[in-house]
Amino acid sequence: MHLGYVTNGFAHHSLPAAIEILAGIGYRSVAITLDHNALNPYGEHFERELGETAELLTRYRLRSIVETGARFLLNPAVKHEPTLVSQREEDRLRRIDFLKRSIDVAATLRSDCVSIWSGVVRHAAGRDAAMADLESGLQRVLDYADRRDVDLGFEPEPDMLIDTTDSFAELLDRVDSPRLKLTLDVGHLHCLGETPIPAVIRRWGKRIANVHIEDMRAGVHDHLMFGEGEMDFPPIIAALAEVGYDGGVHVELSRHSHDAPRVAQLAFDYLSPMMKKR
Repeated sequence: MHLGYVTNGFAHHSLPAAIEILAGIGYRSVAITLDHNALNPYGEHFERELGETAELLTRYRLRSIVETGARFLLNPAVKHEPTLVSQREEDRLRRIDFLKRSIDVAATLRSDCVSIWSGVVRHAAGRDAAMADLESGLQRVLDYADRRDVDLGFEPEPDMLIDTTDSFAELLDRVDSPRLKLTLDVGHLHCLGETPIPAVIRRWGKRIANVHIEDMRAGVHDHLMFGEGEMDFPPIIAALAEVGYDGGVHVELSRHSHDAPRVAQLAFDYLSPMMKKR
């Protein structure tokens, strides 16, 4: 188990600068959110940037995750759209193409997984139709991931079709694959009342491929600096150690980019003593 940081919290930095700052602080993993300023797979200089990123990760001996949650990369007008549950097939295909490109990035960087989510249901035909679209699109993405030898970490996200670990279990009944693992955001668990969190970790321990961590308040999906919410972190870290989790625990503070270096240092100072005890 090693401490990492999600680069959506460094939105005002280049990716190389963010990596160098995080490595200098002492982080051992980066969860790279593909975005306009960070390995945009549609960008003019993508191949060169990908090679440079691979070299940086090797130089600093950093592990990585590929994150696919950029807000406006695919649609500049609507946050996180299109998704695997968009109503129009052409939009779902756009997301599938992006996820395949993300898998290619992960294969090159030898990342632990590609982290994905379902999307918000805007489907006129309702939840059942959205689930059918998710099942179909996800299977295509999983087939591609299997060919590239890359795992997927599926993140339940508040207000999306798959929002809790129970709905993730429902998805597994429809699309089960050894490649389909879990990105567990412990703040989301607290927000949606999936508590006690250590019990959820024990339930899903063998499936967890990626962890996001931040403070949060019950019922409010707002990623907070540690100490500003209601969460108790030592039992969470202890439960991850208990289940033998050996991946990254990634701080996700995307709304703190205006103060990213200081915030990243504060988060490291808060969490690293707990993790060293494990």
